[in-house]
Amino acid sequence: MRLCRVFVLLLPVVATVTAAAQSPGYKQIGEIPVGGAATFDYLNVDSAAKRLYLTHGTEVVAIDTSTNTVVGRIPAGPRVHGIAITPGDKGFITNGGENTVSIVDLKSLKVTSKVPTGANPDAIAYDSAKKEIYAWNHTGMSATVIDAASGSVVATIPLSGTAESGQVDPQLGRAFVNIEDKDAVDVIDTATHKKIATWPVAPASGPTGMAIDLAAHRIFVGGGPNTVMIDANSGKVLASMAICAGTDATWFDPSARLVMSSCGGGAGAITIGHVDSASALTVVQTLVTTRGARTMALDATTHRIYVAGQKYAPAGAAAPATGGRGGPPAIPDSFHVLVFGTN
Repeated sequence: MRLCRVFVLLLPVVATVTAAAQSPGYKQIGEIPVGGAATFDYLNVDSAAKRLYLTHGTEVVAIDTSTNTVVGRIPAGPRVHGIAITPGDKGFITNGGENTVSIVDLKSLKVTSKVPTGANPDAIAYDSAKKEIYAWNHTGMSATVIDAASGSVVATIPLSGTAESGQVDPQLGRAFVNIEDKDAVDVIDTATHKKIATWPVAPASGPTGMAIDLAAHRIFVGGGPNTVMIDANSGKVLASMAICAGTDATWFDPSARLVMSSCGGGAGAITIGHVDSASALTVVQTLVTTRGARTMALDATTHRIYVAGQKYAPAGAAAPATGGRGGPPAIPDSFHVLVFGTN
C-alpha cells in the first residue's frame, strides 16, 4: 500500500516536469517600427535571405531580420493579402482589391508583371515539385494556379466555399485549403488540378490558418476554439488543442515540433502546442503579443516569431475609451512588428 501511494503522488510531479521541459519559453526580444496605419494581413519569412515580408495595405514591407530594420517597400497593389517566395529571388503577392497576383523581383523589390486571378485572392502557396503558385481566391471560391517560371495561368480550380490559407505537400501531390464557411478543408490533386475531397475539421470551426508537417504528412488547421492535427493521407483528425480567440494564422516548427496559432482577440496571443505523438497535441505556452495581432510568421531557422500591430493611447480624460472596437484610440503612425524568441 505504501508503494502505491508513493507512485500516485509522484505522477503529477513527473507530468509537471515534462510540460516544463517542452515549454519553449518565448518572450519579446525586439520591436521594428514600420509606420503608417495598421492595415495588414499575412507575413512570411525568407530564412536564407534573412528577410521578413509584411503585407501592408497597398505595399509589402521588406525587413532585414539580422538588423530588424526596414530595407524596402514593394508597391504591389490594392488590398495586399499574402506573399509566396520561390527560388531565384522571385515573389508572388496577392492583391485582393484588383483580383491579381503581382510577380516581384525580390532583389530590386520591383513588380515585373501582374497575373489575373479569381475574386479577392487572399493567401498564397508554392508547390516546389511542380513549380506552381496557388492563389486562394477568398470570395471567388476558387484557386488560380500559376506557372512560377512563365507567370501564366495554368488552371482555375472551383472550390466548395470561401477560401482561406492553404498548403501544398509536394511528395503526396496534394494541395489543401481551408474552406472557412464550410468548416472544412478542400483537397486538390496537383497533377490534375482537380478537387478530389472535402474533409471536416471539427472540433475546429471557421478554419483560417494552416500549417504542414511535410515529413509526417500532417496538416494543422486553426479555427474557432481549436487547432487540429489532420492526417494528410486520409483526412482523419488525429488530435486537437484549445487555442486563443480570433485566430487567423497557424505555423509549424518542424525541428522543435511546435504548432503555433496566432489570435487578435483580447490583448493578442499565440497558443503554442507541442506535437507529443501522432495522436496528441499539448499546449505548452500562451504567449501574449499585442492587440489585433491575428497573423504571424515563423523563421524556422532562428525559431523567431514575428507579429504586426499598432499602439493605443491609454484610456483617460485625454484619450477616452471610445476608439476602435470599444477600446482606446490608436496612436497615429505607430504600426510596428514585434519579435519573439527564446533567447
